[in-house]
Amino acid sequence: MAENYDLIVLGSGPGGYVAAIRAAQLGLKVAIVERENLGGICLNWGCIPTKALLRSAEIYHYMQHAGDYGLAAEKISADIAAVVKRSRGVAKQLNQGVTHLMKKNKIAVHMGDGKMTGQASDKTRKLSVTKDGKTEELTAKNIILATGARARDLPGTPADGKRVWTYRHAMTPPEMPTKLLVIGSGAIGIEFASFYNDMGADVTVVEMMDRIVPVEDADVSAFLEKALKKQGMTIMTGAGVSDVKVTDKGVSAKLKDKAGKESVAEFSHVIVAIGIVPNTADIGLKELGVAMDDRGFLKTDDMCRTNVEGLWAIGDITAPPWLAHKASHEGVIAAEAIAGKHPHAMDARNIPGCTYCHPQIASVGLTEAKAKEAGYEVKVGMFPFIGNGKAIALGEAEGFTKTVFDAKTGELLGAHMIGAEVTEMIQGYTIGKTLETTEAELMHTVFPHPTISESMHESVLAAYGRALHI
Repeated sequence: MAENYDLIVLGSGPGGYVAAIRAAQLGLKVAIVERENLGGICLNWGCIPTKALLRSAEIYHYMQHAGDYGLAAEKISADIAAVVKRSRGVAKQLNQGVTHLMKKNKIAVHMGDGKMTGQASDKTRKLSVTKDGKTEELTAKNIILATGARARDLPGTPADGKRVWTYRHAMTPPEMPTKLLVIGSGAIGIEFASFYNDMGADVTVVEMMDRIVPVEDADVSAFLEKALKKQGMTIMTGAGVSDVKVTDKGVSAKLKDKAGKESVAEFSHVIVAIGIVPNTADIGLKELGVAMDDRGFLKTDDMCRTNVEGLWAIGDITAPPWLAHKASHEGVIAAEAIAGKHPHAMDARNIPGCTYCHPQIASVGLTEAKAKEAGYEVKVGMFPFIGNGKAIALGEAEGFTKTVFDAKTGELLGAHMIGAEVTEMIQGYTIGKTLETTEAELMHTVFPHPTISESMHESVLAAYGRALHI
């Protein structure tokens, strides 16, 4: 006989396990189905272990520049195997933490491949779970799909884990690259470019758009490109890669620069970071008639419902931005809606984005260009870290904070930061946007001194001609 629940969550990433916990808190009988590791890609093979890698690279960078701080460090070296081992240990610890949370909240865990069955018209949703050739049947009034996404392969040259890598291969490299090609300059591509550059690889980044990190404000893109080139990277924008061939010694690739000039270059390894593909195959979507867009991402309403009754979807299988914290918040929205509560809908304008390269990037809301395209008359303020005492004391004076306001109402439209620890500060602006703040509240807020966060205050003041330290 099928085991029955109030809610089944398919996928245990940051969207899935949070949805399950919130539903359990609200008194629902909940099951979660996972085919690989509790915590999903983010915790095991994405957000968390990459930050552990980047932390090691950051420490290594500081050791190499100890003289800048009046210190001396000799015979510095990096052991890539040990760096990876630490990263995997961090992921394992957090995986065990999610396992504990499932037990604490009395959530039933079913390991295996989940697939929806039955008809779209059924009042009870059905799901089969298969593992090691054995199948069990589960039923529930509601199912939340949280199956995430995987890296998109380079056409004609699929990742092999040896010379051509996706992010997953790049986290457990069989060897340290000597000359690395990174295709794509979104958050994933730039973070790995930053990591391997700090670890000593010769890194080339190729981006087809006219600037790197193209979703960010143009000023941030320009600043980052300059910083990465200063660190020794080769950056090619408005460029393309074709005819990628794996050779005995590495990878051969034909590169076309923005002027249309083609050249063939040799690399030891390639990281492909050109986007994601939603994990929507073989889980019963087609049979149920679940609506999707042209790229295979599921269509949902503002409460995360699909067009099939009792079927919900969150995270990377739905509309962008494809971020872990967006998935988690959607999980809460869906769980509360299922439990009969009345959650607020997600406002994509209030979702922050963070990139953990060196220097870090953080942003929320509209860029200056997007605000103008939307018809706003804007006031823009920028404050450079060179005018911030804490940044100078840290030896991290490269960076800036930029704020964009509606000139007519004072509404905070967007904030964009690049520099040390900005990923820890963007939440201040995110809270401000959620509270629908204006420049007046931000100006009257007292920021602690000395902190890099003072640059946030100064950029607001600068938008209205009142900056104090520039």
